[in-house]
Amino acid sequence: TPILVLVLLSSLASCFGGNVTYDHRSLIIDGQRKLFISAAIHYPRSVPGMWPGLVQTAKDGGANTIESYVFWNGHEPSQGNYYFGDRYDLVKFVKIIQNSGMYMILRIGPFVAAEWSYGGVPIWLHYVPGTVFRTNNEPFKYHMQKFVTYIVNLMKKEKLFASQGGPIILAQVENEYGNYEQFYGEGAKPYVMWAANMAVSQNTGVPWIMCQQSDAPEFIIDTCNGFYCDQYVPNAPNKPKMWTENWPGWFKTFGARDPHRPPEDVAFSVARFFQKGGCLQNYYMYHGGTNFGRTNGGPFITTSYDYEAPIDEYGLPRFPKWGHLKELHKSIMLCEHALLNSEPTTLSLGPRAEADVYTSSGFCVAFLANIDDKEDKTVQFRNMSYHLPAWSVSILPDCKNVVFNSAKVRTQSSVVDMVPESLIPSASSLDKDLKAFNWEIFAEKPGLWGKEDFSLNGFVDHLNTTKYTTDYLWYTTSINVAENENCLKGRSRAFLLVESKGHGLHAFMNQKLQGSGYGNGTNVPFNFSAPISLKAGKNDIAILSVTVGIQNAGPHYEWMPAGLTNVKIEGLNKGILDISGYKWTYKIGLEGEQLGAPYGMKSVNWVSTTEPPKNQPLTWYKTIVDSPTGNEPVGLDLIHMGKGLAWLNGEPIGIYWPRLVSFEKPCVKECDYRGKFEPDKCVTGCGEPSQRWYHVPRSWFKPSGNVLVILEEVGGDPTKVTFSKRKMSTVCSSIAEDYPSVDLETWKPDIDDYSSEDKAPRAHLKCPDSTQISAVNFASFGNPSGSCGSYSLGDCHDPSSKSVVEKACLNRNECAIELTDGNFIKDLCLGSTRKLAVEAVCR
Repeated sequence: TPILVLVLLSSLASCFGGNVTYDHRSLIIDGQRKLFISAAIHYPRSVPGMWPGLVQTAKDGGANTIESYVFWNGHEPSQGNYYFGDRYDLVKFVKIIQNSGMYMILRIGPFVAAEWSYGGVPIWLHYVPGTVFRTNNEPFKYHMQKFVTYIVNLMKKEKLFASQGGPIILAQVENEYGNYEQFYGEGAKPYVMWAANMAVSQNTGVPWIMCQQSDAPEFIIDTCNGFYCDQYVPNAPNKPKMWTENWPGWFKTFGARDPHRPPEDVAFSVARFFQKGGCLQNYYMYHGGTNFGRTNGGPFITTSYDYEAPIDEYGLPRFPKWGHLKELHKSIMLCEHALLNSEPTTLSLGPRAEADVYTSSGFCVAFLANIDDKEDKTVQFRNMSYHLPAWSVSILPDCKNVVFNSAKVRTQSSVVDMVPESLIPSASSLDKDLKAFNWEIFAEKPGLWGKEDFSLNGFVDHLNTTKYTTDYLWYTTSINVAENENCLKGRSRAFLLVESKGHGLHAFMNQKLQGSGYGNGTNVPFNFSAPISLKAGKNDIAILSVTVGIQNAGPHYEWMPAGLTNVKIEGLNKGILDISGYKWTYKIGLEGEQLGAPYGMKSVNWVSTTEPPKNQPLTWYKTIVDSPTGNEPVGLDLIHMGKGLAWLNGEPIGIYWPRLVSFEKPCVKECDYRGKFEPDKCVTGCGEPSQRWYHVPRSWFKPSGNVLVILEEVGGDPTKVTFSKRKMSTVCSSIAEDYPSVDLETWKPDIDDYSSEDKAPRAHLKCPDSTQISAVNFASFGNPSGSCGSYSLGDCHDPSSKSVVEKACLNRNECAIELTDGNFIKDLCLGSTRKLAVEAVCR
């Protein structure tokens, strides 16, 4: 067996060329041109136990490359102290990619943006004297070069660059700097040249790229980021056309709507890119993952970084997006030789319709595009007629047969459920006498919980004070209220008025919560107003300022402020009392944080109870639970909690906040894929929690004795906290007669006796492994309408549809149903294109 392993590893290593060059058409690896379909997977946004499965699912989806940023602040959390363990084990991640036979793009940055805390730059660097980020600034350049060199040397040591037989074929320095270059004045262009020269001087043996950098020097490849890059042209004729970020979805902020990018539009954008001469395309993200702990950027980026990517946050393929793109990738790869070894001929097929034809060594490839966003078109190409739906591309690897159309989704769709499972108490968390579920509680004292950190007249900036070591900073003071105040006699109301630069606050008066206020992802600063209860004499005011992630991009983003700027009391007899200039006493963080409550430490004065307090602010809850049953991915359902942080066995689940999405901006019921996509085009979730479930990786669980800790800021009901298992419960297919019918697994270029017209399209269903199709909820051949989970019959329906599908599918893991006259009524729905819609249950 050891010999076999060595042989396998050596054969995998031989997949990677030693010489990576390029010209205007493509990257060239050991003299061979290649097309690259790349999938972004950020290693710290998942866990090592998930990495092999994620990489394999990307490969199964047709990708041949994995891309990731390198996260500086995860690797150098304090100056000169490096960390490469657990989720930050970069070498392990790259070797998993290598062992899968895939290539890698390493985007070192080390500024990355990425909706990641502080854009990936360590916050300590902001406090190195004289440092200004991302400009011709000596302290910044010194530390940036030191880290880039550290990463490059680590990769060299492990022989991971392609020039050493490894998988890394490209490296990136900086990130989207061209978007903000104008804001950095005279220091900008020298910084770009310095960064480029610094990168190339590392002698990696692979090309370096800069994305969104139109003034990249001649020895750096400039690349495109965006929803569409087919019209992108590199800044020099000797550089290939590469797309480093195709956004198949979008990120989300707490309280905002859910963005969705239809798979038809994603496929359209990719097909157009390769039609117009692209050679490398990377999905940002292919698996978004989770912002564990406090790695959220924004601010206000949700803990889920699902991104509506082809692989969901929990590691499951997202249907139909994953499947539709898989078919696209196979179709493009059938065209690889002709695409890379010839120049296109562009032909007009009529208004807003065109063909690009590539011919080489007997190969002929054509892409037919209809870029009209409303009207379908029937076009003539090489004496044959082709139907092109609006906003679609058809791929013809032999200039004759359509193997793929971006608007015709042949692959199955699905319904994925979060199936609740009550917390299972471990033996140690059961009350021995009552056999009841046991919780341990620690309540924070609002305001100063120990010796003050400092006092001064006026306010300090929140982030400059905490340096993001915690989300929390107490601002405390007191006022004296005379007995004759009308507000004490019920004749008027007193109000606390606060202005804050962000991100949130909880206001306490005499130890009691008066209210909370927050900004949002669009407007970080906010004003807070709440009625308050005062008493005669001294009144203690304690305001807990809270951060929710921190700025991750923008010009001079490291200087973005947070915290209180103005506090007033309204409703007193003498009018408004401005207490901003009073003496304020400050305390950084919460007592539970200092005592180790996230880890369940015994140094915390935990109070045991079988009836934990509900709706109590600033309360830590701890319980001991067994692992959920089964092996499905797990989420923690916190819909009945307010806002806070959660941990399992000391691992940081992250910020939770089931903040409701307002109806202020509309949501859509149906999304039209046609036309240019923008993040607010297809949004849902109005009136719903912006995030209900929080991913808890299976590898974090022990069979029993798992310590679950929840810090609740405003009040919730911990007895209603549950785990939920993510399961694909329903699979669907909707296939029309005019869909491409070729089998991409076996297709060969056109030969005399082959024509796709001789074959019928097939509806294909597949349940998750170890489950079977137990029931067919819906089946109709004719003109059914609706989508997966909500199909309905049309006025044209073959009544035998359900029995045909049941015969082919029941009690099977997967099945296929051909749209043939033998299966369905031949003369049904005359004059219209018929389709088959199926919905089946997986058990």
